[in-house]
Amino acid sequence: MLPPWPDDSLYRYLQGPEPEPTSDDARLAALVAQRLAIDWTTRHQHIEVAVQNRVVILTGTVTRPEVRQVAGDLAWDVPGVHDVCNTLRPPGRRRHRG
Repeated sequence: MLPPWPDDSLYRYLQGPEPEPTSDDARLAALVAQRLAIDWTTRHQHIEVAVQNRVVILTGTVTRPEVRQVAGDLAWDVPGVHDVCNTLRPPGRRRHRG
């Protein structure tokens, strides 16, 4: 019997291996993170940046909805970004599970 919340190793096994980031993806992630770190609106927020196939994925929490928009706009402004998946949310707000 499996526990209701499987540990990470089982989840990784079921999902398969994570794709290796390309050097372009790593470069884009660094550029987006740098852009977010120097902007006054986003610099002290809890934002994680990942890039897969030149798609930027923003996760974490922000203090206000406006900060979410600014972070997405900043990511879009980095040359080479093909798309932005902005899942940033204000603290205390939960994702709807349906």
